[in-house]
Amino acid sequence: MTASEIVITIIIFALSGVCAFLSARHFAEKGFLLNNAYIWASEKERESMDKKPHYRQSAIVFCFLSAVLLVIGISTLLKNSKILLIEIPLLIGVLIYAIISSIKIEKNAKK
Repeated sequence: MTASEIVITIIIFALSGVCAFLSARHFAEKGFLLNNAYIWASEKERESMDKKPHYRQSAIVFCFLSAVLLVIGISTLLKNSKILLIEIPLLIGVLIYAIISSIKIEKNAKK
């Protein structure tokens, strides 16, 4: 393994760790809410917004992204591209989850 491959692998694992950390913080509903609905909302909307479903949505998305980066890091470390096939269902899963959960959150907010 070359020096550049080692550096890239370390960066990938570090990004996976950051996503896992953000996921844990969002599950605990701590810290800044990294969610588009919150970020783009006005101050008045933010004050009246129920943040719990948005924290949960962001936490699950960060958890999925952490898993994707972990798979990429393991694939890079082991130099086995077949492991990357695990990444595809994870990415599809996070996209489907993000869309469905956004729709559910919007429906519940209108009630």
